[in-house]
Amino acid sequence: MPSSFDLSGKVAVVTGGAGGIGRALAMGLADAGANVVVASRGLPGLEAVAKEIRGKGKKSLAISTDVTDARSVEAMVARTIEVFPQIDILVNAAGLAIRKPADTFPIDEWQRVMDVNTRGTFLCCQAAGKVMIKQRKGKIVNISSVRGRYGLPVGYAAYCASKGAVDTLTRTLACEWAKHNVLVNAIAPTVVETELTKELLADAEYAKTLKARIPMGRWALTDDIVGPCVFFASDASNFVTGQILYIDGGVTTW
Repeated sequence: MPSSFDLSGKVAVVTGGAGGIGRALAMGLADAGANVVVASRGLPGLEAVAKEIRGKGKKSLAISTDVTDARSVEAMVARTIEVFPQIDILVNAAGLAIRKPADTFPIDEWQRVMDVNTRGTFLCCQAAGKVMIKQRKGKIVNISSVRGRYGLPVGYAAYCASKGAVDTLTRTLACEWAKHNVLVNAIAPTVVETELTKELLADAEYAKTLKARIPMGRWALTDDIVGPCVFFASDASNFVTGQILYIDGGVTTW
């Protein structure tokens, strides 16, 4: 059974690879044996992650990429194929959250969230998917959120809508690409403690409201996301596609 989770020799691409969740997933995939390409807009942060992965004895490549730009995404995929023989795994961890009241939410900021979270996920799936279809195999893991299923009364009109779209996109691509043995799933965490959320969670009233909804009584940590990602990326999930796996401490049970 342990060999089913072994990613040795696999090539994984992780977008948002310098962020809290993306970095943790990139490291986790490397620990499972994969060579990892990390992509996002900020190259210095990516280079640090890639260096750490190489320190684990795995190959790694950092590529500056704007996931909202089709040419940039296509260039990222082309560069990956130039360096590695294939793309076995794609993890879409690039994401953005802007919190403002729905009745005054600036439409350009709403669109920005949709562009990064939904358009960016689709563009990366499309570009890497073309490679995987030719290979007749591949695993795609989208990072969604419990907010794709449940609303939140604190200004997430853009974020919730974007993650709901990611969920539906995941199911649709899974249905369309199953015949090519390209499997598409999503991980949907509750709030995850990262550098980006620390300030938000420092709001005592907001933190109290969120924690009251989590039966296990704590936030998710980035390490909580790694195991499910390795499962979806590995042979252990070879008959699983179109699923949204909630990593939420029980939030979605009630």
